[in-house]
Amino acid sequence: MIVRAWSVAGLWAVGVAVFIVSSALAVTFGPAALSVGEVYRIIGEHVGGQFSGATRLQDGIVWELRLPRVLLAGTCGAGLALCGAILQSLLRNPLADPFILGVSSGASTGAVVVAVLGMSAGTLTLSGGAFVGAVLSFLVVLVLAYAAGGGTDRIVLAGVAGTQLFSALTSFIVLSSADPEQTRGVLFWLLGSLTGVAWRDVITCAAIVAGGLLTCLFYARTLDAFAFGEDSAASLGVSVFRVRLALLVITALMTAVLVSAIGAIGFVGLVLPHAARFVVGPGHGRLLPTVVILGAVFMVWVDTLARTVFAPRELPTGVVTALLGVPVFAVILLRRRAGAR
Repeated sequence: MIVRAWSVAGLWAVGVAVFIVSSALAVTFGPAALSVGEVYRIIGEHVGGQFSGATRLQDGIVWELRLPRVLLAGTCGAGLALCGAILQSLLRNPLADPFILGVSSGASTGAVVVAVLGMSAGTLTLSGGAFVGAVLSFLVVLVLAYAAGGGTDRIVLAGVAGTQLFSALTSFIVLSSADPEQTRGVLFWLLGSLTGVAWRDVITCAAIVAGGLLTCLFYARTLDAFAFGEDSAASLGVSVFRVRLALLVITALMTAVLVSAIGAIGFVGLVLPHAARFVVGPGHGRLLPTVVILGAVFMVWVDTLARTVFAPRELPTGVVTALLGVPVFAVILLRRRAGAR
């Protein structure tokens, strides 16, 4: 831990300021020929300012495309990082991330069923199908884990089994039924992308992440007890089964909503909790807000890179997180090995 307890609040204030500045800068980047002043005049008009004088196309680019995308990137980064921190503590596994529960693979299967097989009958969108698939896969993993005994190792193994099952179903559907155009679209979504997001996605994801953070903060001391093992937590009066089930459901719900909105984006929930612990220590009262801020700032800049480096073409956001996340995670592993000696 490199930050003293008395300075954690100051660190959070700086982090929030960095997120605000990052978002303000990110919304000005893009292939459209819009100056910084034009961007802010358009935003100002929508929040009660003077008439911007922008065309409908310019207004739509800023208010309907760029701004919700930047805000959703921050929201999803915060949510995925929070889920990773909870799962790593709850399962006492430093390699746990939001997708260990099979939620990501289930969401992928649900999206593919809607996009390729056309089973929505006009009532279910790609995101809706992904959410249904995510919830279904989590239920399968949960039933399998608790039928096998319910320990943390059983949950991890059930998650691996569920991930492989739904990944296989996704591949089977794509290879057997999709045409080339559908295959390209599905694969781009599976790699994670914030293309085409809307304000309703921002509102939905922000509400679920805020609710999840408040709930997890309520369990912060309980999560601290889990660090000493299930037996120690039970001796301190913690209802291990009930708390674990509640937090797993909350984590799966957050992950399902986020994945249904942006696809499968890895390494955010795996790497950032380790970085947050290095800064503020393992105590969850300090860790959870820190990791939320780190995740938000990280994803804003990652998505900005994804949509601008090869403009007008876009990289899937999940590709950029992997390219950045793998080296960082390698450094973390080396530091942990050096510290264990």
